[in-house]
Amino acid sequence: MSNTDQAVYLFKKGFSCSQAVCAAFAPEFDLDAETALRLSGPFGGGCGRQGELCGAVAGAMMVLGLKHGRIRADDTATRDACYASVQELWREFAARNGGKVDCRDLLGCDLGTPEGRERAKQLEFHTRVCPKFIRDAGEILEQLLEA
Repeated sequence: MSNTDQAVYLFKKGFSCSQAVCAAFAPEFDLDAETALRLSGPFGGGCGRQGELCGAVAGAMMVLGLKHGRIRADDTATRDACYASVQELWREFAARNGGKVDCRDLLGCDLGTPEGRERAKQLEFHTRVCPKFIRDAGEILEQLLEA
């Protein structure tokens, strides 16, 4: 099973979009599943159900940090390379999704409100809509990690 397939599987099991992506890829970087799930948990629903950055993108960004993140303050070359990877992820995700990267724009509702959550539930976003965003983020992430 590819990491992207694993991410979709984790999401369908009930983890948030950010958790699914981060946890699916984390073992490649010696990060245990429990830590990955805890670390990425707050980013679901557009960062704590605020409708901002799609959690699948946030989870992918965390994985890029595991691969390319700097550990020395003076290592600006590594920082710049990491930022370039994040920018490519952002551009490609937006290109696949009508120029959108924010949860509220992607879903057409605000998960931060009871009405928005009810709409998402009625339209079965969890099973019909969001898995595509997780798959997009995972596929793009796989390409970036191979490059």
